[in-house]
Formats: sequence, structure tokens, C-alpha cells
Amino acid sequence: MPSASTLMRQLPLPLAGDTPCTFDNFVPGANEAALAHLRGLALPAAPVYLWGPPGSGKSHLLQALCHALAAQGRGAGAFGPGTDVPDPAAGELALVVIDDCEALDAPAQAAAFRLFVDAAAHGVQIVSAGRVPPVDLPLREDLRTRLGWGPVFALQPLSEAQTRAALRREADRRGIELSDEVMDHLLTRFARDLKFLMRLLDRLDTFALARSRAVTVPLVRQMLDEEGP
Repeated sequence: MPSASTLMRQLPLPLAGDTPCTFDNFVPGANEAALAHLRGLALPAAPVYLWGPPGSGKSHLLQALCHALAAQGRGAGAFGPGTDVPDPAAGELALVVIDDCEALDAPAQAAAFRLFVDAAAHGVQIVSAGRVPPVDLPLREDLRTRLGWGPVFALQPLSEAQTRAALRREADRRGIELSDEVMDHLLTRFARDLKFLMRLLDRLDTFALARSRAVTVPLVRQMLDEEGP
């Protein structure tokens, strides 16, 4: 079994703040089917592909699956544009996730195709994600075909009401008084990307505490003026 340090090195993408992306803190909205499928995935199974616009939860679900496996003492590797290629033959991996499929250049596409071949030979699960369905990916045909071999889930961004509810729950958990005026300002100025908005809330909390001030629209404006979006 790989060591804990090895497992953590294999997890993809840096996590925001101190809160890992898990199945439990994923807000599914209209994406219950994808969440249920990944929660119940018995590895190895057919490859899974998630697609949808930014902010629809693709990367969160990939992270959540990796963390669920790490909690079981099983290794997970990641591949995407500009990253090293995991080795399914090394014997440490139960899963490889491939993110941002639409951005893979020609060498990365060749590497991803080899990943599919090696993963199948060694019983390693592949779960991938991109902004468009497999048929519309600007990739070589053999890779596009493999990405769409198994279940394909179209993810939908949260509605405004769902985004508000998620932000309100997180603010309440932190003890932040988040007024409707502040909520309106955030949702008018920024897209409904829950990952970004949660990071913004984290920054606002730190910024307000450092100045011993409540979270208000003027404070939001001050933080954005001083630190940027």
C-alpha cells in the first residue's frame, strides 16, 4: 500500500483554503445523478466523463473522488494540460482523473491515449472532465472515442437560489453576517461559480477580521480595490 505522503502527492490540483473538496460538501443542484454515480463507483468500472461550463462542479467531483479513495488507502493520480503523466503500471494507483480535456495539446493527447490503454491493462479507473461533450472535443478521434466509452454526465451550474443558499450556509457556519445587500452585490458582480465565491467569502472573512469590521458592501469594494478579484 502506498504511504500517506505518496497518496497526497498523487492528489490533483491544490485545494482551496483548509477545506478539501469532498462528496459531502458538494452542492449538487441538478447534478444528483453524477454525484450518486461517483459515490457508488465500484472500481474498476467503465470510464466516466463529466462535462459542463466553468463553475458546474467538474473539478470538485474529481477531487472528491480522489479524496474518497485516499481515505480508503488507495492511490489516485491526475493528468491534464502541463502536468506529468501518472503511471498505471506502477501498482500504486486505483484511479487516474483527467481534467480540462479540451485543452490537451497533441503530445498530451498521445499521453492520455496511452493512459487509457495502460489503465485498462492494469485495472485502473479513469474519470475525465471537460467543458464540452466528448463528441465536440477538439481531440484525436481515438482519444475522443475512449473518453465517451462509458457514462457521460452533463453538469449544470447552480441556480441563483441554490448559490445563495450555499453561500448562506457557509456564512452561517463561519459566523459571518452576510446581508442580502452583500449577497446581491457578489452575485451581480461575479458569475455563479461556487468554488470562486467560497474562496471570495474566505477572503472576506479574513479581511473583515483583520480590520474588526462587519462584512458590508463598502468592505467588499475596499478588499477588491486593494487585493483584486
